[in-house]
Amino acid sequence: MPISLPRRSRTATLIGLSVLGLALAATTPAGAATAQPTPIYLFSAYQACSTDATAPSYVFESGVGIALDGQVNPADTPFLTELFQVWPVSDPTQVTQLSDASVFPRTAGSVTVPSADLVEGQTYAWQAQAVGADGTSPWSATCYFTVDNTPPSSAPTITSANYPAGQVDQGGARIQFTLGANGVNDVAGYAFSWTQPVPLPRLGIVVTNGVPQALDPFTDTTQFVRASSLGGSATLSLLPLEGAGPQTLSVYSLDRAFNVSSVATYSFFIKGSASTLTPLVQSPKFGQQMEFLLRPDPTLQAISPIVSYTVQILDSTQETFTVKASSDGTAEVAFNLDGANGDSISVSSTSANGWVGGGAFWSTFFDTTPTVGSDVYLEGQTSGGVGIPGTFTFAPKVKGIVSYTYSFNDGTPVTVAAGSNGTAQITFTPDQSGAFYDLNVYGTTREGVHLAAYDYIFFTN
Repeated sequence: MPISLPRRSRTATLIGLSVLGLALAATTPAGAATAQPTPIYLFSAYQACSTDATAPSYVFESGVGIALDGQVNPADTPFLTELFQVWPVSDPTQVTQLSDASVFPRTAGSVTVPSADLVEGQTYAWQAQAVGADGTSPWSATCYFTVDNTPPSSAPTITSANYPAGQVDQGGARIQFTLGANGVNDVAGYAFSWTQPVPLPRLGIVVTNGVPQALDPFTDTTQFVRASSLGGSATLSLLPLEGAGPQTLSVYSLDRAFNVSSVATYSFFIKGSASTLTPLVQSPKFGQQMEFLLRPDPTLQAISPIVSYTVQILDSTQETFTVKASSDGTAEVAFNLDGANGDSISVSSTSANGWVGGGAFWSTFFDTTPTVGSDVYLEGQTSGGVGIPGTFTFAPKVKGIVSYTYSFNDGTPVTVAAGSNGTAQITFTPDQSGAFYDLNVYGTTREGVHLAAYDYIFFTN
């Protein structure tokens, strides 16, 4: 299917040959030498100019005409008029003249050849010329393009030598694909993706180091691959997004004009292969350093050695880091157990060939809420009353608490320091009778970790 591209808002002017002659006469004094540079950096529908009539640029026409661009490079002229002439190669007498009357220095003049003047399958030639108050340039080189609005008639073929379609396959090796044109002789390449939709090629003109050039979708080797020849095949060596589970590769073919075919898919299933995660500390406790031994999946290690592990600590920090593996694929990792509700660790392996193995997982739970008690206001009961003070004691269940933060009924939080034994006391005097009170308290460690909160509920007489 053709891809619609944005067009410049500049309006091209269609002019006749006689009017063109008057324009040239008015802007070029008799006997004056050529004073304008010849247009360069020529593009047909955002593709680089082909000066070979036997190998034109193939372009699609999406109903809004074909854009022609040519840069003029005057040093001091405030602006120029750029003239374009276009004709079918089969009949050079049928010349269409267009102009861009407002070309600023070091910019491209641009016109659009109307759809009504273009025929599917026809090859056209065109040139550009700069016209200014002090002279006229020679005509530029002749560019050739062929209008091609017909997408490839068949979806491509997809085969894999090491991951048969519709089967459960052992992972670890990169997946080798061969993409075929399926008998379509003008396929120039393929687009591929593990996700839908398959991306469309980006076409346009970019400026690199001051030089305009056409975007080439095939330079993006993560999504596009050029065919070995026109109508030929292409090979891919890919890693899946996930190292296990169902996999589907989607592919379409592109012709020379970047029309795209319908999409073909290739599906298979990869068996899970995960490293092992062995704790080296028995009965882990909050605040303790936890150590693990990482061992590779034997199958993955045999196919391509494990070179590293990606470790994610799933606690309040959400830390992710990489650990280098030894020559036998093993590694050790350590971290502090300081999660407010416990700690978890997830580990995936990376092989020398880039394969990412399935994750190993370990977790533990800690109750880090403080113990709360009162000499007057008993938890869950009705006691005390308006104007009767009560002492509340906060005590730790884990080591390392340096302060407590509390609030009553979602009021302003207050922080108090903990003593050397980790406890703290506050005094509170209710100001409402027959009221419900929610005392919310959490501790903070010397490392600044906020631990789990506890809600102490009581009622007043």
